[in-house]
Order: sequence, then structure tokens, then C-alpha cells
Amino acid sequence: MVRLRYIQANGEEHVIEAQPGRSIMENAVKNNVPGIAADCGGVCACATCRVYVEDDGWRRKLGEPSEMEQSMIEFAGDATAGVRLSCQIVVTPEHDGLSLRLPETQH
Repeated sequence: MVRLRYIQANGEEHVIEAQPGRSIMENAVKNNVPGIAADCGGVCACATCRVYVEDDGWRRKLGEPSEMEQSMIEFAGDATAGVRLSCQIVVTPEHDGLSLRLPETQH
């Protein structure tokens, strides 16, 4: 398993054992992590699963958002550095230890 750390806007942390092959969003929802609405169910159509990857090293490892993901991020009006849609990142063993900050609201 892969350990992921989700940090709420208020600083509360949730560390989960994530299943590789599932998205960061799917793992959060299956582990009852608050703060990820995932209204569209993970098809990159709503931007309610935004997370912030604050560490530059992790940003490089995850790569750039696809054109579709970037379009949804822009639609959401979130210009925060390191913003990603958690439904678009599939967990691999290399993600062990990844920290993700959540926005105050997904809407």
C-alpha cells in the first residue's frame, strides 16, 4: 500500500493507505477523507476534487496536468500554484508519502 496525507484547510490531517491503480480522489472517497466532493465521480467534469501539491519535487514527479484537466482547473477559477484534480492522478507505489492540501471549499 501507499501512504497519502490529506491536509484540510484547517490543518487537520488524514493519512490513508491508498490502493495503487485507483485515483487519489477514489482513495480519498473510499477512506472517508472529508473535503473532496467528487461531484462528477471522477470523469474530470466538475473540479470538485481539487488538491494542492505544495512541494516542487512532488510537482515534478506528478508532471503537468493534461489539457482537459487544466481546462477544468481554469473553469473553477483556481489559479493556486500546484493545483491538480485528484481524479486525474492514478496512485502508483512511487507516490508513497505524497502530501496533498485541500481547499476550504470545492464549490
